[in-house]
Amino acid sequence: MKLWGGRFTKETDGLVEEFNESLSFDQRLFPQDIRGSIAHVAMLARQNILTPGEAQEIAEGLKGIERDLQEGRLVFSGGYEDIHSFVESQLISRIGETGKKLHTGRSRNDQVALDFRLYLRKETAEVDKKLSALLETIRKLSEEHSRTVMPGYTHLQRAQPVTLAYHMLAYYQMFSRDRERFADCLGRIN
Repeated sequence: MKLWGGRFTKETDGLVEEFNESLSFDQRLFPQDIRGSIAHVAMLARQNILTPGEAQEIAEGLKGIERDLQEGRLVFSGGYEDIHSFVESQLISRIGETGKKLHTGRSRNDQVALDFRLYLRKETAEVDKKLSALLETIRKLSEEHSRTVMPGYTHLQRAQPVTLAYHMLAYYQMFSRDRERFADCLGRIN
């Protein structure tokens, strides 16, 4: 499904289509794209742009697509420019003309911005969990090695002796700072 090109008389060059294609890497955004679409449909129903029945039909269709993708009954295939065109095409093939109303009142740019934000929220939370576990491991190692002596280094040369705990806590501080940066990033994403 092409999102553009209706005015052109010649077939689009394959190189242009390959350059524009993003489904091969943005397919990982399908849960966020579907979640954002369901929220959009709910808004359209609240604004009386869709009937409650249409909204329910579209939402159920989207949930079915998500379920089928998760369970492997539906696979991403070529011919689609991006995750949005793939999902919309699947929806229309499942529920018919009502599926075309999904795109009412929003642009592809709106979808991309929302999908990326939702994806980054999820990934940032995962990174934070892993950083938290790493910090806990460093803390425990530091406690275990509070008396283990090692050479300290400055400018890649040996310097005064320090404990392994002292050395490890420097990394604790660095990763703590990274964790603060991710928290700041999450605030900006939201």
